[in-house]
Amino acid sequence: MTPNPDQLGVVTQAEILSQPACWRECLAILENKNYVAELRRNFRSGAGWSMIGCGSSYYVAQVAAVSWTALTGHRAQAFPASEVLLFPELAMPDSGACRPVLISRSGHTSEVLKAAEYFKNERRLKPVAISCVRGQPLEELATLTVVLAPADERSMVMTRSFSSMILALQYLAGGWAENQAFQEALKKVSGPVERLLSELPARLEEFVAAHEFENYVFLGQGPLYGIASEAMLKVKEMSCSYAQVFHTLEFRHGPKAMASPRTLVTFFISEAGYPAELDMLQEVKSLGAATLVVANRANPDLRRAADFLVELGLDVPEYARAIACIPAGQLLGLYTGRKKGINSDRPPNLSRAVILQD
Repeated sequence: MTPNPDQLGVVTQAEILSQPACWRECLAILENKNYVAELRRNFRSGAGWSMIGCGSSYYVAQVAAVSWTALTGHRAQAFPASEVLLFPELAMPDSGACRPVLISRSGHTSEVLKAAEYFKNERRLKPVAISCVRGQPLEELATLTVVLAPADERSMVMTRSFSSMILALQYLAGGWAENQAFQEALKKVSGPVERLLSELPARLEEFVAAHEFENYVFLGQGPLYGIASEAMLKVKEMSCSYAQVFHTLEFRHGPKAMASPRTLVTFFISEAGYPAELDMLQEVKSLGAATLVVANRANPDLRRAADFLVELGLDVPEYARAIACIPAGQLLGLYTGRKKGINSDRPPNLSRAVILQD
């Protein structure tokens, strides 16, 4: 029997829309557990941080690393777990001052566990872990584990776990930097996003239904590059569509050759880079590509260049807005998959965690 298209991805959609409520629950956990004090007890100041993950968790690491660097003044870098395992001399500094942070929704992703073992046994370093499931192997290998149980999903792909783990790492960065104002700003994100999600799904589903795209491109700079990367992955995972990601201004250095009416280019516009990124948006529009734009606030020029606009309207610092940008990309993947008859709750060839046999 042919499935009802409206039933495809219903669990994933509910989890996407649950994100603002989930963020509030996770912030309560972070405050009640006082993880910042635990970090200070176990780790000294002055060393760099290495954020490690696979897939979506690697994109969490990208956003977390730039946020940590900006907020604390201590250098943080993001690496895929595979790079640490296969080329540790390139990925990790020689100094023992590195503080590794291992990111895994399930807590038992094989490559992340192997990276944790490497840090603990070969480098004699204390790993920090962040996960959404209690009592998993990663917790046993870490000196400190942050568990965000409300953020775990029933569906295959990561949605609220992605944004919630970014939120947690940004909150910890604010605490490490003794920047209470930033921590308070994170608490102000959920309300406006909740209101946005009351109208965005229907509008975006209508946009997807009205267009036929062959290529999907996602562009972002600074704290939004990791968000663009995750949006790219959501479209690949949930709709099995061809998607790519670039730093925004890199798109003009070759990739713009693919611009056409059958290409949807999604821009995550930063505040710091607004003029240059707007110029890139206008160039892409002039080449005939369709444009989807996520911006905090849009001026008239940006409105004219956007075929579909998501305006956040948040009165918080730019880094605190990162998680507010991702629901649009998640919903784009969901509705594109639904249009193609793909159940985003259980996409082909995927599992909730990649577990390798030894």
